[in-house]
Amino acid sequence: MRDFYAFTAEHVCHLSGLSQRQLAYWDTTGFFSPAFAHEDRRLPFSRVYSFQDIVGLRTIATLRKAHAVSLQELRHVARWLRDHPTDSWASLTLYAVDHRVFFDDAESGARLAARPDGQTVFPVQMAPIVRAARHGVERLRERTTEMVGQIERHRYVAHDAPVVAGTRVPASAVWNLAQAGYDTGAIIQEYPRLLPADIDAALAYERVRRACSA
Repeated sequence: MRDFYAFTAEHVCHLSGLSQRQLAYWDTTGFFSPAFAHEDRRLPFSRVYSFQDIVGLRTIATLRKAHAVSLQELRHVARWLRDHPTDSWASLTLYAVDHRVFFDDAESGARLAARPDGQTVFPVQMAPIVRAARHGVERLRERTTEMVGQIERHRYVAHDAPVVAGTRVPASAVWNLAQAGYDTGAIIQEYPRLLPADIDAALAYERVRRACSA
């Protein structure tokens, strides 16, 4: 997989600064549920988040930390969003004032809360939040030199299959391409993040695994 299209709760925690307990609680209470969710949340991969979810969660974190907006206040916005499924946290124009949050209804053009007299409304700048989220996603994709030529397994990556370290490329996928006649250069064309040492490691791993299971 060359790009991230979906994110686990672990990824989201890293990108938003929120805890898995917060994510689970917010999902259970209906405050913020992931874009892709299984009815049985006890199953692996039952909570999978989109990039838009990450932007929304970073926005909520900013409102809580930088503007001291309470979760109770934010639930009012969440209830409005449930009634307007075409909108999301990431699509709203938000303002913070006196520990409260206001937002514009794009359809009517109305601000859905009155601006208190004598108070300054501070717009929540979405562009920096989106840029920071994208930067965080790119950092997730970075590989250290220690990862090159290594095979690893993670519970929420490729369904716990052995993958080339720092990627989501299964060692078995590299093996299958090699068996189909792909040389190292051709395999790298299919998976540009791989290096020759990664391909050697994946083939060696699969060779041993298949010999042991024979």
